[in-house]
Amino acid sequence: MLAKSLIIFVGIGVFAGLGYGIFLMDVKNTSQLIYVEGSSLSIVTEKFDFKKGEDIQIRIINSGTTQVNFTDTSYGLRITGLSGILMYSPSSTPSVSILDPGEEVIFLWDQKKNDGDGALEGLYKISVKGTDPQGMSIEKSATVTIWK
Repeated sequence: MLAKSLIIFVGIGVFAGLGYGIFLMDVKNTSQLIYVEGSSLSIVTEKFDFKKGEDIQIRIINSGTTQVNFTDTSYGLRITGLSGILMYSPSSTPSVSILDPGEEVIFLWDQKKNDGDGALEGLYKISVKGTDPQGMSIEKSATVTIWK
């Protein structure tokens, strides 16, 4: 009796694990760049998972059909922990920066926080914020994971 129930439970576990894995593959959005009509921003990184200390290239792309304005030269880039605490923002000067449709700007984050310490393992949210010509706010965010 014990062997029969063990086989049933192991079989259910294998199928449940397979189903959950397929579900997670569908949930994780791997298409970061989608062009749309109107105002839109996209954040593109070369991958989602990074080793600790590895440089992270962040591309901010105007993926819409209208110009996007930013209030400084950092293009509104902020990297926070999932709790919302600011970890990094590039140094910038107050100046209007503009991204025309299809244009992009590239930043490189060396996983150093603003205080100079290295980022710890975990999930980080990369976000950008700008405005369209009518003054409406445009925001986009993406998450990356730093592993040991």
